[in-house]
Amino acid sequence: MEKTIRPIARIRSDYKEKFGIPRQSGLVPEAEAEIVFETAFRSREALRGIEEFTHLWLIWGFSEIKNAGFRATVKPPRLDGEKKGVFATRSPYRPNGLGLSSVSLLSIGEDAKEGPVLHVAGADLLDGTPIYDIKPYIPYADSHPEASGSYSDRHRDDRVAVHFPEELLAKIPPGKRGALRKLLSLDPRGSYEKLPGRVYGLHFADYEVRFAEKDGILVVNEVLEAEGAGKVK
Repeated sequence: MEKTIRPIARIRSDYKEKFGIPRQSGLVPEAEAEIVFETAFRSREALRGIEEFTHLWLIWGFSEIKNAGFRATVKPPRLDGEKKGVFATRSPYRPNGLGLSSVSLLSIGEDAKEGPVLHVAGADLLDGTPIYDIKPYIPYADSHPEASGSYSDRHRDDRVAVHFPEELLAKIPPGKRGALRKLLSLDPRGSYEKLPGRVYGLHFADYEVRFAEKDGILVVNEVLEAEGAGKVK
């Protein structure tokens, strides 16, 4: 039996475009976000006891993937074009376009208009992404330290050096600098698009950060206020 699902909430994050979003949740724990419930689900009772958990599972939708559909094989961005079966990856090109992320729960806020708002950290969701369900993370059942991660194990510690001039870093609010540095160190470029000298633009929070690779280091060379920054949504 087919069933239609609808969003229960949407996320409010600093990731304003697909390029640069961490490839897994938890890689940038400094990045904070808010989960704002849809009107029908703005019930404090529905969250009773959730503050007793430190982490949550989010089930969400790849809302910005065009012509997704079903692809039997895909090319994970870190594998230099090597193909894998879609169900052996976390590619967005899946039959139902659903994602799964684990985030840490920081607090629950109360807003006069938006109702209870979950403040979380470590999310890897584009701003405005629809969330279809929220479940508590249960350590004894959900954690498997002995598990094999196949090809993902080869890239779990991938990082690049980042040079962020102090005069440019000063343009970023202090509370967002750590997340931005960590995000850049993960190298948002796919393995097949790493062109030394080419200037890339990363839209993070209210800023566009432009950088290029030089001698294996990502060098930030410009920070601009992004178009529409500061406007009320």
